[in-house]
Amino acid sequence: MSAESPGQQNEHFLRVVRRRFRDWRGQRPFWAGLFTILGGIPIAYFPYASLKIGHMTLAMATTAGAGSLIIGVLLVTLGLTMWFHHIVRVFAGVAAILLALISLPVSNIGGFLIGFLLALIGGALSIAWAPGKGAEAEAPASSAPADGQDVPLVPGPQVGDGTITQKTSAHADGGRNSAG
Repeated sequence: MSAESPGQQNEHFLRVVRRRFRDWRGQRPFWAGLFTILGGIPIAYFPYASLKIGHMTLAMATTAGAGSLIIGVLLVTLGLTMWFHHIVRVFAGVAAILLALISLPVSNIGGFLIGFLLALIGGALSIAWAPGKGAEAEAPASSAPADGQDVPLVPGPQVGDGTITQKTSAHADGGRNSAG
Protein backbone atom coordinates (compact mmCIF):
# COMPACT_ATOMS: atom_id res chain seq x y z
CA MET A 1 0.00 0.00 0.00
CA SER A 2 1.46 3.35 -0.99
CA ALA A 3 1.11 6.67 0.76
CA GLU A 4 -0.97 7.97 -2.14
CA SER A 5 -3.59 5.22 -2.12
CA PRO A 6 -7.20 6.36 -2.42
CA GLY A 7 -8.91 7.18 0.85
CA GLN A 8 -11.99 5.10 0.09
CA GLN A 9 -10.21 1.89 1.01
CA ASN A 10 -9.95 2.98 4.64
CA GLU A 11 -13.29 4.77 4.72
CA HIS A 12 -15.68 3.78 7.49
CA PHE A 13 -18.69 1.65 6.54
CA LEU A 14 -21.26 4.11 7.93
CA ARG A 15 -19.74 6.96 5.97
CA VAL A 16 -20.05 4.94 2.75
CA VAL A 17 -23.68 4.06 3.50
CA ARG A 18 -24.49 7.67 4.31
CA ARG A 19 -22.91 8.92 1.08
CA ARG A 20 -24.77 6.32 -1.01
CA PHE A 21 -28.06 7.21 0.69
CA ARG A 22 -27.45 10.91 0.05
CA ASP A 23 -26.79 10.19 -3.64
CA TRP A 24 -29.94 8.04 -3.85
CA ARG A 25 -31.98 10.68 -2.04
CA GLY A 26 -30.77 13.42 -4.37
CA GLN A 27 -32.02 11.64 -7.50
CA ARG A 28 -35.68 11.49 -6.49
CA PRO A 29 -38.32 13.49 -4.59
CA PHE A 30 -37.37 11.95 -1.26
CA TRP A 31 -39.05 14.44 1.07
CA ALA A 32 -42.22 14.43 -1.01
CA GLY A 33 -42.45 10.65 -0.68
CA LEU A 34 -41.69 10.77 3.04
CA PHE A 35 -44.38 13.39 3.74
CA THR A 36 -46.90 11.47 1.63
CA ILE A 37 -46.18 8.20 3.45
CA LEU A 38 -46.38 9.94 6.83
CA GLY A 39 -49.66 11.53 5.74
CA GLY A 40 -51.21 8.18 4.82
CA ILE A 41 -50.44 6.53 8.16
CA PRO A 42 -52.72 8.65 10.43
CA ILE A 43 -55.49 8.68 7.83
CA ALA A 44 -55.54 4.88 7.80
CA TYR A 45 -54.84 4.41 11.52
CA PHE A 46 -57.23 6.72 13.39
CA PRO A 47 -60.54 5.10 12.32
CA TYR A 48 -59.31 1.74 13.64
CA ALA A 49 -57.51 3.00 16.75
CA SER A 50 -58.80 2.39 20.23
CA LEU A 51 -57.37 4.30 23.15
CA LYS A 52 -57.56 2.86 26.67
CA ILE A 53 -57.93 5.38 29.49
CA GLY A 54 -58.01 3.40 32.71
CA HIS A 55 -60.88 0.90 32.30
CA MET A 56 -62.56 2.94 29.58
CA THR A 57 -61.92 2.26 25.89
CA LEU A 58 -62.26 5.13 23.43
CA ALA A 59 -62.82 3.85 19.91
CA MET A 60 -62.77 6.05 16.82
CA ALA A 61 -64.61 3.52 14.64
CA THR A 62 -66.59 5.27 11.93
CA THR A 63 -68.73 4.14 9.04
CA ALA A 64 -66.06 5.34 6.63
CA GLY A 65 -63.36 3.07 8.04
CA ALA A 66 -62.92 1.19 4.77
CA GLY A 67 -62.60 4.45 2.83
CA SER A 68 -60.02 5.71 5.28
CA LEU A 69 -58.02 2.52 4.96
CA ILE A 70 -58.09 2.71 1.16
CA ILE A 71 -57.03 6.37 1.15
CA GLY A 72 -54.22 5.72 3.64
CA VAL A 73 -52.89 2.70 1.75
CA LEU A 74 -53.02 4.61 -1.55
CA LEU A 75 -51.10 7.52 -0.03
CA VAL A 76 -48.41 5.16 1.27
CA THR A 77 -48.25 3.53 -2.17
CA LEU A 78 -47.95 6.92 -3.88
CA GLY A 79 -45.15 7.89 -1.49
CA LEU A 80 -43.24 4.72 -2.36
CA THR A 81 -43.92 5.40 -6.05
CA MET A 82 -42.32 8.83 -5.68
CA TRP A 83 -39.22 7.14 -4.27
CA PHE A 84 -38.81 4.18 -6.56
CA HIS A 85 -40.50 5.30 -9.80
CA HIS A 86 -39.87 9.04 -9.81
CA ILE A 87 -40.72 9.37 -13.51
CA VAL A 88 -44.42 9.57 -12.57
CA ARG A 89 -43.85 12.09 -9.79
CA VAL A 90 -46.32 14.63 -11.20
CA PHE A 91 -49.12 12.06 -11.40
CA ALA A 92 -48.31 10.80 -7.91
CA GLY A 93 -48.28 14.36 -6.56
CA VAL A 94 -51.63 15.26 -8.09
CA ALA A 95 -53.13 11.97 -6.87
CA ALA A 96 -51.75 12.58 -3.36
CA ILE A 97 -53.29 16.05 -3.25
CA LEU A 98 -56.66 14.73 -4.45
CA LEU A 99 -56.62 11.89 -1.92
CA ALA A 100 -55.69 14.34 0.84
CA LEU A 101 -58.66 16.51 -0.08
CA ILE A 102 -60.97 13.50 -0.21
CA SER A 103 -59.75 12.42 3.23
CA LEU A 104 -61.27 15.52 4.83
CA PRO A 105 -64.91 14.34 4.66
CA VAL A 106 -64.16 10.61 4.56
CA SER A 107 -61.73 9.92 7.39
CA ASN A 108 -62.07 11.97 10.57
CA ILE A 109 -61.18 15.31 9.03
CA GLY A 110 -58.19 13.86 7.20
CA GLY A 111 -56.69 12.09 10.18
CA PHE A 112 -57.36 15.08 12.46
CA LEU A 113 -55.69 17.36 9.89
CA ILE A 114 -52.32 15.72 10.54
CA GLY A 115 -52.51 13.28 7.64
CA PHE A 116 -54.24 15.83 5.42
CA LEU A 117 -51.51 18.44 5.83
CA LEU A 118 -48.65 15.96 5.46
CA ALA A 119 -50.15 14.42 2.30
CA LEU A 120 -50.90 17.86 0.86
CA ILE A 121 -47.32 19.05 1.43
CA GLY A 122 -45.93 15.78 0.03
CA GLY A 123 -48.03 16.05 -3.13
CA ALA A 124 -47.02 19.66 -3.66
CA LEU A 125 -43.33 18.83 -3.16
CA SER A 126 -43.64 15.98 -5.65
CA ILE A 127 -45.13 18.22 -8.32
CA ALA A 128 -42.52 20.93 -7.72
CA TRP A 129 -39.49 18.61 -7.71
CA ALA A 130 -37.30 18.56 -10.80
CA PRO A 131 -34.28 16.32 -11.38
CA GLY A 132 -30.92 18.03 -11.13
CA LYS A 133 -28.68 18.45 -14.14
CA GLY A 134 -25.45 16.48 -14.18
CA ALA A 135 -22.03 18.00 -14.76
CA GLU A 136 -22.02 16.85 -18.38
CA ALA A 137 -25.40 18.49 -19.05
CA GLU A 138 -24.21 21.86 -17.71
CA ALA A 139 -21.17 22.05 -19.99
CA PRO A 140 -21.96 24.01 -23.17
CA ALA A 141 -21.56 22.21 -26.46
CA SER A 142 -18.43 23.52 -28.22
CA SER A 143 -19.46 22.21 -31.65
CA ALA A 144 -22.65 24.30 -31.92
CA PRO A 145 -23.20 25.60 -35.46
CA ALA A 146 -23.21 29.30 -36.15
CA ASP A 147 -26.52 31.04 -36.79
CA GLY A 148 -27.84 30.31 -40.26
CA GLN A 149 -25.69 27.25 -41.00
CA ASP A 150 -27.18 23.96 -42.13
CA VAL A 151 -27.22 21.19 -39.54
CA PRO A 152 -27.39 17.57 -40.75
CA LEU A 153 -30.15 15.55 -39.13
CA VAL A 154 -29.68 11.83 -38.57
CA PRO A 155 -33.17 10.22 -38.61
CA GLY A 156 -35.87 10.63 -41.24
CA PRO A 157 -36.28 10.13 -44.96
CA GLN A 158 -33.30 10.89 -47.14
CA VAL A 159 -33.64 13.14 -50.16
CA GLY A 160 -31.14 13.77 -52.92
CA ASP A 161 -27.60 13.13 -51.74
CA GLY A 162 -28.76 11.42 -48.55
CA THR A 163 -28.47 14.30 -46.07
CA ILE A 164 -31.29 16.23 -44.48
CA THR A 165 -30.59 19.72 -43.28
CA GLN A 166 -32.42 22.24 -41.18
CA LYS A 167 -31.77 25.95 -40.89
CA THR A 168 -30.81 27.05 -37.39
CA SER A 169 -31.61 30.75 -37.71
CA ALA A 170 -34.72 32.31 -36.22
CA HIS A 171 -35.86 33.37 -39.71
CA ALA A 172 -35.64 30.03 -41.48
CA ASP A 173 -37.72 29.25 -44.55
CA GLY A 174 -41.37 29.03 -43.63
CA GLY A 175 -40.81 30.64 -40.21
CA ARG A 176 -40.89 27.30 -38.35
CA ASN A 177 -38.40 28.48 -35.75
CA SER A 178 -39.61 32.06 -35.57
CA ALA A 179 -40.78 33.27 -32.20
CA GLY A 180 -42.96 36.08 -33.56
